[in-house]
This record gives sequence, structure tokens and C-alpha cells, in this order.
Amino acid sequence: MIKAENLFFSYTGLPPYLLEGINLQICGGEYVSVMGENGSGKSTLMRLLLKFIKPTGGSIASQAKRIGYVPQKKDFSNSDFPITVYEALNSYRKLLRIKNKDTIVENLEQVGMSGFTGALMGTLSGGQSQKILIARALMGAPDLLVLDEPSTGVDRKSQREIYGFLKKINQENGITIISVEHNLDAAISNSTLIYHLTGGQGHLCTPRQYADEFFQK
Repeated sequence: MIKAENLFFSYTGLPPYLLEGINLQICGGEYVSVMGENGSGKSTLMRLLLKFIKPTGGSIASQAKRIGYVPQKKDFSNSDFPITVYEALNSYRKLLRIKNKDTIVENLEQVGMSGFTGALMGTLSGGQSQKILIARALMGAPDLLVLDEPSTGVDRKSQREIYGFLKKINQENGITIISVEHNLDAAISNSTLIYHLTGGQGHLCTPRQYADEFFQK
């Protein structure tokens, strides 16, 4: 699905590098959590994989036909901008040139938010906003879903619902998931693989191996 080879990156284009010699291959159907300390380059790696920014060195290849992206920043949240849930998703539908309007309600139903079509985005809780952003990212039936810290600003109940849904679409629909995480429990419980970044380099392992390594420290 995605392959990064000898990846280097710095925002200046010069040493020292934030990411150095990264080699990572993610196969279709995996659920990969990207872990690491603050400032380790997790979000930067995600932006590179999404091709939002270009690597300083090395290469990235992707076979994903369509990518859904859930940013950390909850756009429209805590905002006075008067846009409803339906209007926000409908504008995105038009951007993707999806003709079927029913896809809006269908995706809201998937995340348990079908009753919120008329709600203003700025009135939603953190968990509700995140569900809406996931519903938006699923429009167009992506085969790869990328999330940046999906539990940030989300209550525990909504966290359980969101991660349960992500695990379900990964296992039942085969959607590949890459999630930048700070939520250790969620990463260990839901991932098929964990990619740990430290010192500009990465290490791929199973959740069991990561848990063993983490709790031995």
C-alpha cells in the first residue's frame, strides 16, 4: 500500500534531520499506529506519506486509490461560523464530485451521527466533531484512512466508540488505517502493527512486542 525508502527530512532541507533513513512498508489491510514522544516526527511522517510535504531525500510510493484524512485540528469546532453538519459534508461531497447525496446520511449512520444533520458544527462536543470528520473522510470510499491523534479532546465514551468503529472497518471492510497516536491503550488494543519513532528513526513491531518493550522501560 505504502512504501518509504531511505527517507530523510528536515524543514530547512539541511542537517540535522527530523527523520533520517526511514524505511517503512505498510501492506493493504494493516492497522498501523505511529507512536513516539512529542517532537519525534510522527505528524511530519504522516504529512510526508500523504505527500503534503516533500522529503529532503529518499522516496515514497503509494498504491492507494483514494485516501481519507482525519486531521487533529477539528475544523468548524468551537466556531461561530454558522454551518450545519449536512452543509459541511455536502460541500466536501461536491469537492469530490460524488453525485449521490445519500452518501452523506449513509456515512453519518456509520459513525452513529445520523441524527445530527441539522446541528451546527460549532455546537458539537469533541467526540461528536471527531465522528463527523471520520464520516467526511470516508466519503468516496477510501482504501486508506489516515488519522492524526483521533482521541485528542475526545471523552472516554466517544474514544471507545471511535476506536471500535475504526477496528471494525479495518477488519470487515479491509480499509488500511494509519493513525498517529499518543493513546497507548488504543494502539495496543486495535493495531496490527506499531511503528515507533525515536531519534529520527523508526522501528516496526507487533502490539505485543511494543507492550513488552514499553513496560520493561
